[in-house]
Amino acid sequence: MATYITEECINCGACVPECPNEAIAEGGDVFVIDPERCTECVGFHEKEACQGVCPAECCLPDPRHAESEAALAARAVALHPDDADLQARVSSGEFPSRFRN
Repeated sequence: MATYITEECINCGACVPECPNEAIAEGGDVFVIDPERCTECVGFHEKEACQGVCPAECCLPDPRHAESEAALAARAVALHPDDADLQARVSSGEFPSRFRN
């Protein structure tokens, strides 16, 4: 499932540079995450990087966008076709993922 940002967002922007997929943008009163670009950091980190830096702890899994680890890993590869390291990690099955914690 994609991550989303709740209304508790304080609009600090700490999450933006942490996203490996550039899925986070200003959305008026709160930042927003594009579910078509969000991979929950599968392939990159063991947990969602945005949540790790969020002082308001408002980056949460979105139950409206449930997806499997395999789907998220495939999206990461599709979003980063020139990232040979990511491709190798996903191909080998040895990649960081919140599903494995």
